[in-house]
Amino acid sequence: MLVYLDNSSTTRQYAAVTLKMLRFMEDDFGNPSSLHRMGLSAENALKEARGDVAKALGFEPREVFFTSGGTEAANLALLGAASARKRRGNRVITSSVEHPAVFECCKKLEAEGFTVIYAGVDEKCRLNLDEVRANTDENTILISIMHVNNEVGAIMPLDEICRRKGDNAAVHTDAVQAFGKLPQGKAGADIVTVSAHKIHGPKGCGAIAVRKGINLEPRIYGGGQEKDLRSGTENVAAIAGFGEACRIAASDLNGRAKKMDAARSYLLAGMKEEIPDIRINSAEETSLTGEAGFCAPSILNVSFLGARGEVILHGLESEGIFVSTGAACSSHKKGKNRVLAAMGLSDKEAEGAIRFSFNEFNSAEEMDYVLVRLKSLVSRFRKFGGFR
Repeated sequence: MLVYLDNSSTTRQYAAVTLKMLRFMEDDFGNPSSLHRMGLSAENALKEARGDVAKALGFEPREVFFTSGGTEAANLALLGAASARKRRGNRVITSSVEHPAVFECCKKLEAEGFTVIYAGVDEKCRLNLDEVRANTDENTILISIMHVNNEVGAIMPLDEICRRKGDNAAVHTDAVQAFGKLPQGKAGADIVTVSAHKIHGPKGCGAIAVRKGINLEPRIYGGGQEKDLRSGTENVAAIAGFGEACRIAASDLNGRAKKMDAARSYLLAGMKEEIPDIRINSAEETSLTGEAGFCAPSILNVSFLGARGEVILHGLESEGIFVSTGAACSSHKKGKNRVLAAMGLSDKEAEGAIRFSFNEFNSAEEMDYVLVRLKSLVSRFRKFGGFR
């Protein structure tokens, strides 16, 4: 049996997405900037996909711009907004648990002279909202808080942040882990960034949605595509696939979330009953409506004390089970897990952490298979000294 529980890293494309992409690779392969009918067909594909992404995000089509992925979108959001707004002030507020695509941008902004405040979190990755409020002043030009944490699934209080942002600040949210799993558009963020391959779309495609009246300075210059915000010939096939994935996700958002939640709850209950000495790093209770302080239904992070997460990962892999020890984009970097450290985990607790992330196709039968193998592996590694 193959059980894929690394959906926060990437997802398998829907078959309908692949078929849609093939059309624009093999037949309607024109450049959307060309004036002939093949170019027009490609341009229409972009228009259709832009509408699908906009609808799923709660934005207008004219407010959505395509990028090469969530990382580029986040860079454009952070660096583009800070540069465009620097005459208004120089303070940026973010959290200590942001994805590297945001966190590293904030480090660059600090190097350029901006003041960046990193608000803390508690042991379940719940944001210290008082710290955000206390540091928001007339000099604050940008607040960037993720919608759902990619490591442990914590849902952040975006609606409260947007209500209290002040007149001078724009709010950006990295919604990569929330999009296609939780309702969008409720919080009212000014800038939202998303990625296609987290919702069963293609890799190498993402989007940034920018409310009317919010200006960004481009990061890529050239032919003026995407209304001069992001130059370069658009990846029509991937964008068309992204639009298809958005349509599928939006057609039954709550139903998909319930299926993820069922698999997560089943696995969590089994772990608590069958495996001793674990630390549940995610909030145990989930919210399908995006209520802050709860966990998204798609992620469960657990530390198996007395064993190394990396060793467990490879042991599970040998049994056909695929999980993660954290963010895939930073998995090759050595050192402490920044998010788990910010949550107060000890080195040993962080070393034993595994992230299980779900899709709507995961079943109770699969979770039973995982539990049996996981229990056996953890017991064996503890017996022979997982930390040696």
